[in-house]
Amino acid sequence: MRSSNPVFSRRGFSRDNGYAGFNTAPQAGGAAVGTQGANPYAQNPYAQNPYAQDAAQYGAPQAPVSAGRMTMDDVIMRTASTLGVLIVTAALSWALLPVDMGNINRSYGVAIGAALIGFVLAMVQSFKRKASPALILTYAAFEGVFLGVLSNIVDTHIASGAAMQAVLGTMAVFAAVLFAYKMRWIRVNRRFAGFVMAAALGFVLLMMVNMLFAVFGGGDGLGFRSGGLGIMFGVIGVLLGACFLALDFKQVEDGIAYGAPREESWMAAFGLTLTLVWIYTEFLRLIAILNSSD
Repeated sequence: MRSSNPVFSRRGFSRDNGYAGFNTAPQAGGAAVGTQGANPYAQNPYAQNPYAQDAAQYGAPQAPVSAGRMTMDDVIMRTASTLGVLIVTAALSWALLPVDMGNINRSYGVAIGAALIGFVLAMVQSFKRKASPALILTYAAFEGVFLGVLSNIVDTHIASGAAMQAVLGTMAVFAAVLFAYKMRWIRVNRRFAGFVMAAALGFVLLMMVNMLFAVFGGGDGLGFRSGGLGIMFGVIGVLLGACFLALDFKQVEDGIAYGAPREESWMAAFGLTLTLVWIYTEFLRLIAILNSSD
């Protein structure tokens, strides 16, 4: 499984090539599924799930009954570990790196350096076939430094309490998307994934062009990150993050249903962390724009 935020490709589990197509039907006990292929993670084709018949009756996919398979507890623990490292380094950078007017440039330089290192580590993990816990945790540490400094700057110089507001907003989006996904109000299929990826690619490219104009032309570039346009694109960014959360939930669900190896829970944690960082950053930027326009 490969998880990512809008700048990376996303893959899940499938019956024919080891990665998921949407709308595939995982089979109870990990047995073969039709003529197109078999569950790539099924070790024992004769393993029987005593609840398989009832599960099939109610349409509930079942993971193979075997050791060493990814479970929801694994995903929760890995995600908690990754976010825990991010929060600790964010708190330390907030406390140790001053953002007063005399030192703000130095602290901002540290934040930019940490963001670039985090981006490189995320790209490396994205293209690796297997999850590397050390790489993922190191990414979380550097990302925490970046978010800690950025949050402190916004909180100190633009909008007091902005960081807590962004945290609460991120938590609210996570809870809302999870509830909607569990209630099946959000239907994650191939068309949904294609639309989200296309929209995210356009969004990222547009923001990159805006950044280039800002760097070489000065000011706010094309104005996509300030004023009314900035507010509109901030809302779009949050909505895109919510859509990627739904894709992350789908990947976790498919991974458990297909009996993915336990180490894949690190990839699920990586993807969720990337998406939550994306949503938090967009909320922080949106709050800063709203307060700057007052």
